[in-house]
Amino acid sequence: MFSMLAFFWAICIICIINILRYISSLRALLFILRQADPMLYQAIDGNGFFTGNGQFSKQMRLVRYINTQSYLNHHNDDVIFFCERLRKQFILTKVLCGIVLLCLVGIAIV
Repeated sequence: MFSMLAFFWAICIICIINILRYISSLRALLFILRQADPMLYQAIDGNGFFTGNGQFSKQMRLVRYINTQSYLNHHNDDVIFFCERLRKQFILTKVLCGIVLLCLVGIAIV
């Protein structure tokens, strides 16, 4: 028989692993940006990106940069590769989080 609780925990674990992959890819992108495009690195608050006192508005520039696919015009192929990878991982994470929420609703109904 199908267990909604087992499915919920399996999807939660997959979602957590995917979030960790996303954060790792984001760190790799910031490392590459520090060397390849220092102006963009400073514009997105690269030094304080993962600190508690990072500037949210500057960090949102990176999100807009990736969502609008502005990276396609970048001169460095590594930046393009990692931005595309981050975009795909973000979409996957968003879908997985939606499935987790649906599982929670399913558990609450049953």
